[in-house]
Amino acid sequence: MDWCATSGAEGKCYHMKIQMEKGNLVISNDVFTQLAGVIATNCFGVKGMAVRSKTDGLVHLLRRESMAKGVKVTPNEDGSVTIDLHIIVDSGVNIAAISSAITNEVTYTVQQYTGVPVRSVEIFIDSISFS
Repeated sequence: MDWCATSGAEGKCYHMKIQMEKGNLVISNDVFTQLAGVIATNCFGVKGMAVRSKTDGLVHLLRRESMAKGVKVTPNEDGSVTIDLHIIVDSGVNIAAISSAITNEVTYTVQQYTGVPVRSVEIFIDSISFS
């Protein structure tokens, strides 16, 4: 597997290249971020993905079309990925149970859809929604 076959100005990875028997498979980094974001937000008790504003430092709930901003995918030397998720949860839910469910769902689904192993899923609860 070859990460960062194409790099942007900031050196970020934009796709992953996997050598297959009859050619190459190229998976965009956006696939990982969108997939992980959709899976996380579909878990019970998750209000949505979060992003911290650089101007005022406040946590904001992301809309569906920009939820990838709350996800960071980092390639590892062994060909696996580490996924960071910034989320907002509903009040009154068991945070440990939500975290476990998200970790299991994201790991399983990303591995099933892409064939890329997930080393870990790091969950950052940035806020609790009381509405």
